[in-house]
Amino acid sequence: MPGLVKAIEPQSVAAQAGLRPGDLLVAINGHPLMDVIDAQFYAADESLTLSIERAGRACDVATHREFWQPLGIEFDHPTFDIDIRRCNNLCPFCFVLQNAPRMRRTLYIKDDDYRYSFLFGHFVTLTNLKEEDWARIAEQRLSPLYISVHATDLDIRRKCLRNPNAGDIMSQLRWLSSHGIEFHTQLVITPGLNDGAYLEQSVRDLAKLHPHLLSISVVPVGLTKHHRYGHRPHTSSEAFTMIDTVTAWQSDFRARLGKGLVYLTDEWYLISAREVPLKREYDGLALQENGMGMVRDFLNEWERLKRGEAREPLRSPKYRSALLGTAALFAPTLEKTARQFGRRSGIPVKVVSIRNDRLGETIIVAGLLSGNDVIAQLRPIVQQERPDIVILPRIMFDHPDGVALDDISPLAIAQALGAPIALADWMGDVVDALMGQNKLVFDPDSIQLEAPIVREGGWAVEKYL
Repeated sequence: MPGLVKAIEPQSVAAQAGLRPGDLLVAINGHPLMDVIDAQFYAADESLTLSIERAGRACDVATHREFWQPLGIEFDHPTFDIDIRRCNNLCPFCFVLQNAPRMRRTLYIKDDDYRYSFLFGHFVTLTNLKEEDWARIAEQRLSPLYISVHATDLDIRRKCLRNPNAGDIMSQLRWLSSHGIEFHTQLVITPGLNDGAYLEQSVRDLAKLHPHLLSISVVPVGLTKHHRYGHRPHTSSEAFTMIDTVTAWQSDFRARLGKGLVYLTDEWYLISAREVPLKREYDGLALQENGMGMVRDFLNEWERLKRGEAREPLRSPKYRSALLGTAALFAPTLEKTARQFGRRSGIPVKVVSIRNDRLGETIIVAGLLSGNDVIAQLRPIVQQERPDIVILPRIMFDHPDGVALDDISPLAIAQALGAPIALADWMGDVVDALMGQNKLVFDPDSIQLEAPIVREGGWAVEKYL
């Protein structure tokens, strides 16, 4: 199926060949295209023939590519079949299976597409691949991939996936290694299912695949109040013990391999009230989309801010008081930072921990807050204290339409609270909001902004579902 051209990059191969938005790219050098990966792969040659359709007419355009030139096409959709591979597992911790009713439509689609793993860093299980998929991964060197392992013991992994037909993950990973494919892995740990000795075995087995194995992320299970399989989240003492266990493994790997190899996501440290690792302890990995290192990035940005913009009281701010809303997990960290900021800036900043009533109090991350929970819990506080501006986590609305999980927009929240709403990732965004320089501010009397809230990765893939 041809790829619909959305935009052309100046001075690119596509611009040189005269392609236009609205064209359909059918093939390159005679190779039919299934997706943007094919387009990138076959456009790597120096001499190119682009087969296109324009206004219903087919034609071939010959062109030459310099080594520095990108193809330069932004497609309307990265997979030209306008589909995404569906997951064939029934993991008990799957968000889709324990979702609340009346949420965003795309949240009920179970995606497990290796192409999105390569393009966007999404973790996939490899349980739905066909022979031609494996062959393509090897031929086109789709590396690195991001793979949900959960357990290397076959029986336990099948229980984690609730899929009795799941293949032997170690055999699959060894196959990838033999073809030069690198991969990141994750283990979502559920108490009593794949922790303890099974976790230790998984880490030991996976480590044997280094250097093709790039990392092992250890993630605590997340369970909503709609969970139906009898599992439970980790306690703070279990999180405390997990940190000690993984830290010991890291020390051993650093001595043998020169890197930590196995890493804990931020939740473990926040649940147990332990200090998050320093930036250097993540060995240069960029796995923030998997919840690893985000808190350290936030704290480091705040330290830089204290040496710069927050070194002294803000001069002539547009807003002179603020309410910061976030989820329970990050609230203590944000509250500590906000107190420091208030003393330096001279602006009173109050942090409110928002309880997740929609999904349940065991869901404590900001990205899973609903707009209606924000409105219900902040409205009485706003009405009583009258802050000049309310600041919410941008990640709440990390969706192409700029809406929360329950389709509520920041503008709708601003109108319901009767106060301006700003979105922030960092304390620098908070400073910008107070100074009137944050582009993501929604006034109750304004129209919806056109500034994009979403960023590539994370929920961005929803625009393709």
